[in-house]
Amino acid sequence: MRLQKYMAQCGVASRRGSEAMIADGRVMVNGSVVDTPGVQVTPGDVVFVDGKLIAPERKVYLLLNKPRGVVTTSEDVHAERRILDLVAAEVRLYAIGRLDKDTEGLLILTNDGDLTFRLTHPSYHLDKVYEAVVKGQLTAPALAALREGVVIPLDDAGTKTYRTQPAEVTVLRRKRGSTRLSITLCEGKKRQIRKMCAAVGYPVVALRRTAIGDIADDTLKPGEWRRLRPDEVAKLRRAVQGEGDA
Repeated sequence: MRLQKYMAQCGVASRRGSEAMIADGRVMVNGSVVDTPGVQVTPGDVVFVDGKLIAPERKVYLLLNKPRGVVTTSEDVHAERRILDLVAAEVRLYAIGRLDKDTEGLLILTNDGDLTFRLTHPSYHLDKVYEAVVKGQLTAPALAALREGVVIPLDDAGTKTYRTQPAEVTVLRRKRGSTRLSITLCEGKKRQIRKMCAAVGYPVVALRRTAIGDIADDTLKPGEWRRLRPDEVAKLRRAVQGEGDA
């Protein structure tokens, strides 16, 4: 097993984070500093990170319904509310993917660094389903554009742009002054749905993620969480099976 994968299984960091720690000379294997991520670790090897012995820990998988106003990143020490403040866990957890502060809905939290790496790797395309309420009565041309792909900015200055991949978009309900949509994406650029809807002239007024792959739960209230069932974890593993097993 590669060293960075072993570190991820021990809950030290994601694979990318582990590779950075290795490159910085913070990792020792059997008493020697290792700075090459591809080094193989076998049973019986002793691995230290920052002078501390590491070993695989019990894996935890949680499903959280993130409320609006809560930030996903745990590094934002100035945030009033973070997702890790909502769960009671005995190990450090990482969010698989992100939701912006104003978006609510489902998030998976885990200490399984290997699964986190796979589920966030661009080689995999795990569908995510959202419900969006946009301002105005969405027209047929705008709906077609969302389905076919639109150009969105990737930075605040708008100097870098990206054409979104085709998306599954369905009108759920029309009210006076607003339209409720179901949007399924197989990619996840920052604030992508908000930018997509703005690009066709219909800004988002409310956004909620309702499913991650085959994982959904409409009984969880905002702020509530539960452990994923073994069959749900198996579904996630099957969705990203095959790459990065070395």
